[in-house]
Amino acid sequence: MKKIVLCIYLLFPALVGLTQPRPLNSSEIYLGLQRLGTLGNAMYIAAHPDDENTLLITWLSKEKKVRTAYYAMTRGDGGQNLIGPEQDEYVGLLRTHELLEARKIDGGEQYFSRAVDFGFSKSTDEALLLWGKEKILEDLVYRIRKFRPDVMINRFPPDARAGHGHHSASAVLSKEAFDAAGDPKRFPEQLKEVEVWQPKRLVWNTFGSGFTNTIPEGSSYVEIPLGEFNPILGEAYTEIAARARSKHRSQGFGSAPTRSERSDYLVHVKGEPAEKDIFDGIDLSWRRVDGGQKIALLLEQVIQQYDFRKPSASVPDLVKIYGFIASLPESVYKYEKLDECRELIFACAGIYLEVNAASNSISPGQTLKLFSAAVNRSDLPVELKELKISGAVTKDTLVATRLTNNRNTEMVFDVTIPADAEITQPYWLKESKEVGKYRVSDEKFRNQPMAPDALWAEYTVSILGEPIVYRHPVKYKYTEPSRGEIYKYVEIRPEIMLNFEQNVFIFTGGQSKTVGVVAKNNLASNKATVSLKLPAGWTCSPASVDVEFSEKDQEKPVYFTVTPGKSTPEAVIGAVAVNARGTYNHAWKHIAYEHIPELNVFPKAAAKAINLDVKIAGKKVGYIMGAGDEVAQSLMQIGYEVTFLDENSIKGDLSRLDAIIIGVRAYNTKDWLTNSQKLLLEYVKNGGNLLVQYQTQAYYGRIKTNELGPYPMTIGRGRVTEEDAAVRFVNPADPVLNYPNRITARDFEGWVQERGLYFAQEWSDKYTTVLAMKDQGETEQEGSLLYTHYGKGNFVFTGLSLFRQLPAGVPGAYRLIANLISVKK
Repeated sequence: MKKIVLCIYLLFPALVGLTQPRPLNSSEIYLGLQRLGTLGNAMYIAAHPDDENTLLITWLSKEKKVRTAYYAMTRGDGGQNLIGPEQDEYVGLLRTHELLEARKIDGGEQYFSRAVDFGFSKSTDEALLLWGKEKILEDLVYRIRKFRPDVMINRFPPDARAGHGHHSASAVLSKEAFDAAGDPKRFPEQLKEVEVWQPKRLVWNTFGSGFTNTIPEGSSYVEIPLGEFNPILGEAYTEIAARARSKHRSQGFGSAPTRSERSDYLVHVKGEPAEKDIFDGIDLSWRRVDGGQKIALLLEQVIQQYDFRKPSASVPDLVKIYGFIASLPESVYKYEKLDECRELIFACAGIYLEVNAASNSISPGQTLKLFSAAVNRSDLPVELKELKISGAVTKDTLVATRLTNNRNTEMVFDVTIPADAEITQPYWLKESKEVGKYRVSDEKFRNQPMAPDALWAEYTVSILGEPIVYRHPVKYKYTEPSRGEIYKYVEIRPEIMLNFEQNVFIFTGGQSKTVGVVAKNNLASNKATVSLKLPAGWTCSPASVDVEFSEKDQEKPVYFTVTPGKSTPEAVIGAVAVNARGTYNHAWKHIAYEHIPELNVFPKAAAKAINLDVKIAGKKVGYIMGAGDEVAQSLMQIGYEVTFLDENSIKGDLSRLDAIIIGVRAYNTKDWLTNSQKLLLEYVKNGGNLLVQYQTQAYYGRIKTNELGPYPMTIGRGRVTEEDAAVRFVNPADPVLNYPNRITARDFEGWVQERGLYFAQEWSDKYTTVLAMKDQGETEQEGSLLYTHYGKGNFVFTGLSLFRQLPAGVPGAYRLIANLISVKK
């Protein structure tokens, strides 16, 4: 008999799941059988993680039972992070996995373009210009041709109603891609691997003010009843969607389920208008495939005879259906349905196959122990014929073992990682990004959430005499007593990694400074010589340091005294380790949250060094941490003694502090801070300086922003998104601009992503404004920085994005915040 290889071997969507799929229960199997009989695809399109309508995706996947994808233009790299310090590409990686976790719940698949989220954009034209419209359009057209959606659904309209330039740009691109995907003259080089495809229709998932749903006026639309209760699943689609939505924790989108009627409206944009159903005029049955009729007939019999108490009785007919599908001509549905059918066979028979590693990390050339577990929880004849491992050097493992009912068949064996194996890395982070988009050197990963795992297990099993090949990624798993079983990616790491103790080192007045590097080992034992790579004119002592390791994961700090060059105000310092096997110059970045898999990234080992002229007045600063906040560490770099304040220590003696700083969105995330407002204002009245960084009017904060300061002020949504926007000094002689550092236009050079956000909108005339700025074509705003004297001290509010500029090593940001801390009393 021929071997039938599953679509999991060929399609990337199956590569991204971290854990062994949870076995389907009887109800889910029943719905899976219905889904097996549905042949149709839908693609939802928007700009960022959390833009997607998880309710509509849930309804499409679980009610209409069509294959459903969410295509996000970006990974959300420019967004803030409510739960941790990750910014830029690292928050993009975090949000990528939040999307993947959401898709596990709502049943969708996840894809991306290579566009970078460069922060809030006020116009469609800006977004398309910075992204490079043609390349991002090409990405979308490729995925349409590959995925072949019958229906495309936009989250946003192509105009100002979208509220964000990225939002409206996603709609503009979708509308153009709808036609381009079916035109062989557009991106003809793609036709070597995909065919042209013309979707039936493009619609807009309309919304009113505040994303409320109202009946569209004067439009051709279809109403979708999304609040339906699914008695087989035992919950409404609104309940499922809320769980999916709540995976967007970094953006503060935890959602409560609703249990009532709810309708969305899909407004016609292009193609053939629908009259009553979004899939009007589209055959969603096996009739759309040559040779599919016999599959439909046999599947209908399986559904009618399905026994919830004994799903294994359906396996013989499902095996026949599997064979019928495998014999079909090539089509977009063939491998998708093979995958679904195999999952149903395994679920009905209670078959569980898994290979796990003894460690979650290994280095090239090293040996890794693997553990195989195979279980058949039925009386069906199931035989394990063969097990192979790809991505490592090993002989084929022939097992030829019959799997008896409910007995775990285990094997233990070793594999060797090739000496030239690539380090595990998100494929879009392997190279430095261009303006507006990531470089994707390997186009086979185009649109994918992640590259395939490093190691794969390939089982060949015989079920009722039919050989079926099942592939899945090898993972590491362990049991954490407070959480239970946890899975991790198996990563190929450098054998030595080097982390600078700071991302930015500030050298004040040309003075020497100690630079620390932490070397981490990934072998059982190791040794190497660590040194720094410095620009011309910079020196360090010692020139190198020898390190020796006696165990895996051991970390050792090494220190160098670095003296900056007089002619180089800014530089990049690199770190390198050398031993007999090679040269190592990668760092490691660890991202760990309970709602996503543990992630590790291995960028180049480098830190920014700034030879900066900065003065400070007063050294003792109290700091209340905000969301995604690294400002305090930056302050320590220029000589401040920082004391972190919490709900208990803030009740102590604050008079010892020269200033207190409140981190970004701290009022939105710390309930106790609202109750401490009187203490903070009393501190100011008695002679302290209080600096409040940007806060929002978001629903998850409890303080009224007109109570932030001693006098009335309100925070709006004003922002300046052009990081190089001109800055006018309202009063150049203002002490804030002159003490202890004289601030000039040069201090606003080199800023990243934006000038600031959530500016003050209205304020009492007791406040003094300092700066005025605007994006092109807009009215000048003065709410980015204001202060007032109160009692013996000062209150300062700023919406300037210092939380981005300081960790990015922008020199002027250090000089400016030193002045804000030191406002004269």
